[in-house]
Amino acid sequence: MASIAISPDQDTIHGEIFIAAPPARVFEALTDPRQMPLWWGQREMYRVTKFEADVRPNGKWKSEGINAKGETFEVGGEYLEVDPPRLLVQTWVASWTSTLATKVRWELRSHSGGTVVRITHSGFAGNIAAAKDHSQGWQRVLLWARAYVEKGETIDTRQ
Repeated sequence: MASIAISPDQDTIHGEIFIAAPPARVFEALTDPRQMPLWWGQREMYRVTKFEADVRPNGKWKSEGINAKGETFEVGGEYLEVDPPRLLVQTWVASWTSTLATKVRWELRSHSGGTVVRITHSGFAGNIAAAKDHSQGWQRVLLWARAYVEKGETIDTRQ
């Protein structure tokens, strides 16, 4: 299970999960345009169909996908900090909340033969609905990432 919490001021989501793989492998799954569409999503919910990433400070990233209704979406931004395989900080602007620009911080720390992944998604400015929606999303994403990195499970093979 992934640990997810929203700060009392509804501004920040904190998440954590342990993945039984080295930080470099986890970092690769988070940033490789060939891998991201394999695992980020779930049948009959939503899925990433294309991912582009210029993984360097000021580099742009963009994720395109489709939801269960067949509607397309985009999420994108810019990398603010990149320190492989320990840290990735990026802006986050989603097409369904285009007026809300937030920041996602991934921290990967080697621990007990694997990686503790900590995610901090901030900038919700009290938008309770968006914070709640994203916290549920991060719960799923962290579990999908673990299933992919540890077992090779993809959107199409995951039960």
